[in-house]
Amino acid sequence: MDQQRFTLDSHLCFSLYACSRAIFRMYRPLLDELNLTYPQYLVLLVLWDRQESSIKELSQVLSLDSGTLTPMLKRMESSGLLERSRSLEDERIVTVRITEKGLELQDRASCIPTSLVESSGLDISQIDMLNETIRTLMSSVESYR
Repeated sequence: MDQQRFTLDSHLCFSLYACSRAIFRMYRPLLDELNLTYPQYLVLLVLWDRQESSIKELSQVLSLDSGTLTPMLKRMESSGLLERSRSLEDERIVTVRITEKGLELQDRASCIPTSLVESSGLDISQIDMLNETIRTLMSSVESYR
């Protein structure tokens, strides 16, 4: 194998990791203003879109296990951002619904994706293409297992 493949800069996984960390650093002050962590923001993104979701669906969509998700959802519920309830048909199913307080954060959070676009130097079509490429890569890597 070519020796160039063994340099740090040639590893896609490092580039994605470093980019992800840079985006988190950029998002942190914006999320701090909303009193949210990044994973909580991701939950809200799903709920802003769907209004409600089961914990199982959230776990799948966000690639988070229920052991990570459940305590976070409890904290978000105690903050008034969402409500959890058990299904009447099957009490093993817990549904999460966004509250009015959670919906109110959506407008305030609009600065988050905007800040990425503005700081990236890319236009929306380039970001969309990059995102699609990364999702394709992720899907391929996950199916390789």
